[in-house]
Amino acid sequence: MSTVAEQLKGAREARGLTVEQVADITKMRTDHVRALEQGDYKAFSAPVYIRGFVRTYSRLLKLDEAPLLAALEAELGREGRFSEETRPTHNKGLLDLLMLQLSKLDWRRGLLVATAVVCLAAAALGIVAWKKSRSENPLGALEPGVYRPATNLVEILPFRSR
Repeated sequence: MSTVAEQLKGAREARGLTVEQVADITKMRTDHVRALEQGDYKAFSAPVYIRGFVRTYSRLLKLDEAPLLAALEAELGREGRFSEETRPTHNKGLLDLLMLQLSKLDWRRGLLVATAVVCLAAAALGIVAWKKSRSENPLGALEPGVYRPATNLVEILPFRSR
């Protein structure tokens, strides 16, 4: 059985792709592509990067991912550096959970949704205010007027003498 590196290199050559083309298409660095094809996993800082790059590379080459990743796990298990996945030892708190959820948000969509919600809220408030202003009687707060008959017209009408 051939190694993961040999399978990746053979599939790339069979498709007629160069290392630079693979790096350009997958957005990986060329030294990472070469390290994967040589089986030099020391070029990567963590096994999660190796798994992700192998998955991306295998999808480009239209290889079956599951057996390739199983073979990769076996190869990584033989290496002492990547035999165990290192996980944080502290308990996750509320802040860690909140930050994880915030990191999963697509901010462009979120901003679009937030803008739409603000516009709808402003429109609803405008409609409510308009209906309230239309339904109120502007003279409703005035007290009823009291009629007082005028006894002297001079008191009511200004009179100028010449």
